[in-house]
Amino acid sequence: MEQFTGKVWVLGDDIDTDIIIPTEYLALKTIDDMKQYGFSPLRPELAGQIQKGDIIVAGKNFGCGSSREQAPEVIKALGIRCIIAKSYARIFFRNSINNGLLLIEQADLRDDVKEGDSITVTVNENVEYQGKRYPITSLPENLVEIINAGGLVKAMRARNGLKGE
Repeated sequence: MEQFTGKVWVLGDDIDTDIIIPTEYLALKTIDDMKQYGFSPLRPELAGQIQKGDIIVAGKNFGCGSSREQAPEVIKALGIRCIIAKSYARIFFRNSINNGLLLIEQADLRDDVKEGDSITVTVNENVEYQGKRYPITSLPENLVEIINAGGLVKAMRARNGLKGE
């Protein structure tokens, strides 16, 4: 089983796609241009503080709002390894999988974890924080394949023996 450790950024409930990437920045040419504005309505400094491999831990209904595909793309471009939340908006969940961003549902961790602390994720098993293990639901193998490939298009290209982008 894949395992990784990352620093935690704690967010609340109902983090919508307009908070993740505000509408006015969707006109920028690339996701790389947009990423510096990630979470800016909530915490303008956050995008500049996130490091590759960090983990977002949030409350319920993460990714609600519009179905904009740029939201998970911006989170991934910032270097976030995964998001652990109490629950997700359904379209955001699917867009995240399609873009190769790991989402984990866990009801209790958000209430216990402190921002800046580290947690260890064992994919499809548990999250460990300060010696306590929080069980997580396993994702189906086909979704794990998509995430591991870096997204749906890359997974299908690999499955069909095609190279490159």
